[in-house]
Amino acid sequence: MTRVLQAGRKEPLSGEARSVVVFLHGYGANGADLLGLADPLSEHLPDTLFVAPDAPEACAGAPMGFQWFPIPWIDGSSQEEAESGMRAAAEDLNAFLDALLVDEDMLPEQMVLLGFSQGTMMALHVAPRREDAVAGLVCFSGRLLSPELLEDDTISRPPVLLVHGDADDVVPPQSLPEAAEALQKAGFKEVFAHIMKGTGHGIDPEGLGVALAFLRDKCSL
Repeated sequence: MTRVLQAGRKEPLSGEARSVVVFLHGYGANGADLLGLADPLSEHLPDTLFVAPDAPEACAGAPMGFQWFPIPWIDGSSQEEAESGMRAAAEDLNAFLDALLVDEDMLPEQMVLLGFSQGTMMALHVAPRREDAVAGLVCFSGRLLSPELLEDDTISRPPVLLVHGDADDVVPPQSLPEAAEALQKAGFKEVFAHIMKGTGHGIDPEGLGVALAFLRDKCSL
């Protein structure tokens, strides 16, 4: 049985939603951690609804936050627990996205997933395995899990923007070209990349600007 994800939201400035951006937060954070990005983005995307769910599990490594799945080298969980947690979280996220599309009367091509760190891992795992392609993926500071499975598992191939800081000491910057290579090998035609110079495990103004340009293209329906 899937778990119901609790989510915060920022309504479209225009009052009418023509697209939706779903923020997927990182390990130990919560939906509100990324929902603040809706303020600068919404000025340029007035017809976009922004939604930010909390991950389904309390985070052992950050008691006030949430996790999509355990991380063995941080919380001492086993690899089996991490893998089963990720599979369960994928089911939860898919159910959340399906319900959101129905509730907002939108099509998959009106939805963009924007992830950070572990949220990026979720976006890159879930979106290619969904039957209908979403409008795009914005992937900050994360990596592609099990790249060797992607080619066989891929069903849909949305445009992907990969953004990573070259000074990231949490998720190695090398994760970006590794993900890009696997995506292209799996037949993704639109894979874009941006390196945030001098940036660690975070999002800098330039990276956010690149993401905005991508969103304006994919959310202009």
